[in-house]
Amino acid sequence: MTNRWKKYILWFAQEHLDFRVAEFNSILKLFGLKHKKLDINLMKPFWIVEFPNDEEVMKLASRSVSLRSVYELWSHSKHLGSFHEKLGNFIANNEDLVEPYTKSTFKIVVETYNKHISQKEKVEKIETLDYLPLHGAVDLKAPQNEWCYIEFYGLDPSAVSPEPEDVLFGRLIANGQRELIKELSLKKRKFIGNTSMDAQLSLLMANQALVKDYDLVLDPFVGTGSLLAPFMIHFIGYVLGTDIDFMMLHGRSRPSRITQKVREKDERVRSNLEQYGCGDRYLDVIISDFSKPLWREDIKLDAIITDPPYGIREATEKVETKKTSKQNTRIKDMPHYPSTSHYALKHLYHDLLNFSAQHLKVGGRLVCWLPYHREDYNHDMIPQHGSLMLVANSEQPLSGLTSRRLLTYEKLDVLYTKEVAQPACTFPISLDFRDRYFNNGLESRTERRLRKAEQRELGRIEALKRGKAVIDSKELKINLNKSCFT
Repeated sequence: MTNRWKKYILWFAQEHLDFRVAEFNSILKLFGLKHKKLDINLMKPFWIVEFPNDEEVMKLASRSVSLRSVYELWSHSKHLGSFHEKLGNFIANNEDLVEPYTKSTFKIVVETYNKHISQKEKVEKIETLDYLPLHGAVDLKAPQNEWCYIEFYGLDPSAVSPEPEDVLFGRLIANGQRELIKELSLKKRKFIGNTSMDAQLSLLMANQALVKDYDLVLDPFVGTGSLLAPFMIHFIGYVLGTDIDFMMLHGRSRPSRITQKVREKDERVRSNLEQYGCGDRYLDVIISDFSKPLWREDIKLDAIITDPPYGIREATEKVETKKTSKQNTRIKDMPHYPSTSHYALKHLYHDLLNFSAQHLKVGGRLVCWLPYHREDYNHDMIPQHGSLMLVANSEQPLSGLTSRRLLTYEKLDVLYTKEVAQPACTFPISLDFRDRYFNNGLESRTERRLRKAEQRELGRIEALKRGKAVIDSKELKINLNKSCFT
């Protein structure tokens, strides 16, 4: 290991741009990494950062899913002419750094961002680097060392400059964890639902929660357990989950896959984890109403990571106790289904922050999503708590009108009391996300349904006039559903 600080190219995937800094800072804190920011434009895929040694930057790459690759920087310039001059000077002034690679097998990769070039042009660019002191054999399949020549032509595909805005060259140090996105894809999961979380976002949440080996992680709105798999597979964590939906936890709800009519007998949360060979770190999932916590007051968690229901594809419900009950409506052997009522987002986040403040260890993190309508957003909407510090706030657009924010809180070393540390949540009841989602347009959801029903009826009448046989699609759908259960 050397104490000589070196410059590196961090090449990020050009997606989820608002999450880069939060994940980067979280991994730095997780490993206690030192760095110096040199040339960072948050919108560009290439950052130039200085680290003490290769081992430090390899730790970053071992966790990051936003990062494509890390290269040791040998030359960087805004102009092609000065690029070759700087690369030549680097080689001349760093013979001790260059010498170990002069006789090893190698390959040089050419990458152009925002501009396509032919294979012939790539070879021509490699030939301009013939002054490199690389005397080993070329090996395109399994080289001992790999170099990358990069030309960056801006971010606007409609205004590509004739000359590159940045030219970079470096030696490959490590790749990020992008392959995990494909490995943990929902398409390969045995058990999924309507709201199963995308694998990449699940991994980002784990990094922002500082999840490390043998941590205890809770998802209080676990659903199909899509957030649990990355923690146990990649980070060797132990997981717990709770949810109010009995049918979902036990795999008895309607399948989400179009081609699947009935769920298999072994489809459940545990199935996904056994599928990846880590069922031994699955503690349990519990049927629970989050508004009425069942945990001991002294239980401590390393992280809480969750995606609460928004009331769109999954209902936001809590158990409600009736003040008056009907007489003579139940028999002894009849199963009991408790009454539920709407669990407003304001009250849900109030309970979530209180629960986290009480049960997280000091330094533990809560990572959760907050949906909102873009026109309504202001920073005062973000729930706050006296025992929790907001350390990251990243936006993911959902549609032209709606978005959601990934909020990351860290437990402070502050004495928690139920009386003092109440969250200052200014989420207005009038801005209910579900109501705004369905009734934000020029017509409400009810008006839209009535209008479409009138259109269907007019179409049916016109078809009858033309002598066409009209099929009752509603009755056909009912009969089809009945046939699935007979």
